[in-house]
Amino acid sequence: MWGDFDNLLLVDVPTSTEMAQQLAPMDVRVFEKRQTAHAATMKRSCPTSCKKLAARPFRVLGIQQVAVGGLNKDALRNLWVDTLGLTYKSSFRSERENVDEDILEAGRGPFAVEMDIMQPIDAAKAPKVHVPQLNHLGLWIDDLATCVDSLTKKGMRFTPGGIRKGAAGYDVVFIHPKGNDAFPLSGEGVLIELVQAPPHVIAAFDAIKE
Repeated sequence: MWGDFDNLLLVDVPTSTEMAQQLAPMDVRVFEKRQTAHAATMKRSCPTSCKKLAARPFRVLGIQQVAVGGLNKDALRNLWVDTLGLTYKSSFRSERENVDEDILEAGRGPFAVEMDIMQPIDAAKAPKVHVPQLNHLGLWIDDLATCVDSLTKKGMRFTPGGIRKGAAGYDVVFIHPKGNDAFPLSGEGVLIELVQAPPHVIAAFDAIKE
C-alpha cells in the first residue's frame, strides 16, 4: 500500500536566501526586514487559529516496545527473563518476516513496555532481525491511519507493507531508517515502529494531568 513512492513529486521550496538572491537588485537587508515584519504581523493576526491549523493530527502516547535481536534467542531469554526478570507473555513466528521471537513485558498497567527478543529463522536471509542487535523502537499512536497520512504528506518514508497486524495483534507500520529523494524524512538511522494504541491506553493517557 505504501511501497509505491516513485510517482510522488515533491516541490522544492526556495530558502529565504535564495529568494533574496532572486530579488536582485533589491537590497537583501530590505528583503529581510520586510520578511521579519510580515512574520510579526502574522503572529499578531492569528495567535490561536494558526496554531490549531499547524497542530499535529495525532499524538505519541509513549513507548510501546523495544526489540532486540540475536542469533541465539535462548541467550537473550537467559538475560532478559532469567536474569533481569521480565515477564514472558507469548511467542511469534513468521517465515515471511524471517523472525522467531518471544514477547516479554516490563512494568505494569496500560503503560507497561513490550520487550521483543528475536532471532532470524534463517540468518542468511533478509530481513535480518539480528542486525542491528538493538533492532527497533515502538511508539504508541492514538490514531495510526491519520498519523501515517499526515507524515506521508510531509515526506516521511515508510517501509513496504503499509499498516498491518503486528505480532501482538495491534495495527503497526514502520518508519524507514533512511530517506530517499521522494521521501527525505526518515528514522535517521533507526527503525521506528508506530503502533495503534488500544482504547484503554488512550483513556489512561488522557486521564493523566500534566
